[in-house]
Amino acid sequence: MTDREFADYLKESRICGEVATARENNISHMHGFVEGNEHLEFGVKWTRDWTFEQVFDLMAARVGTSADPDFLEGVDTISAEKCIAALYDYARIFGEAVAGKKKLLFATGHPAGLFPIYAELARAARAAGASVLEIQEGDLFLDGDIRQIMDVVMFEQYGNLQHTHFPGPMQLALAQLAQTGEEPDLVIADHGMAGFAASAGLATIGIADCNDPGLFVSAEQGQILVAVPMDDNVTPHLYQPIIEFILTKAGLL
Repeated sequence: MTDREFADYLKESRICGEVATARENNISHMHGFVEGNEHLEFGVKWTRDWTFEQVFDLMAARVGTSADPDFLEGVDTISAEKCIAALYDYARIFGEAVAGKKKLLFATGHPAGLFPIYAELARAARAAGASVLEIQEGDLFLDGDIRQIMDVVMFEQYGNLQHTHFPGPMQLALAQLAQTGEEPDLVIADHGMAGFAASAGLATIGIADCNDPGLFVSAEQGQILVAVPMDDNVTPHLYQPIIEFILTKAGLL
């Protein structure tokens, strides 16, 4: 698949292009981030002050959301070209870590969408000789606990794997690993789990939606190494070409 064909696929699947997340939701989340909303801060430590206008411009530049400040309702966009450019960096960093037999930690706050991506990357990393770090499941978080399924750390509550923006599960996992003298060389994650790891000074690569400004601010601040813009909750099978792209460019397929 050429990059042009890949871009067409991303738009057809609505991973990019005109996505499901409404413009009004994107705008609301930009305001929420600068106002310190606990669900939108993503564990990102600010290294400078951020205004709504600055975050608005950043999202247009890094994600491809509309740059029109008067456009407040309707269908917003994610640039397929920006997504692919970021995926090249993502795959390169991941591939270098695997080739170097580095210690990797995978985590997601979006188990219903992104989990298959990380599970496949973890499987390929193990097969190539990299070390995928394991945690002890069951540390309590809110009314649930942290789990690790197919090498991916997630948050469980009331018997269900939960969509969460909170950094807490990553904080617990890293604290647990530190007690055993382990620290990941690369964290592969999203949402608050990626934001917290990057702010803690760990090499981190992440995925974020157009209503998740935190990781793009982290990237702009030089914390997270790359934040890939894409819809993070389409049906999982639609991510298969992305998995294949990453593994191919990383030299693992």
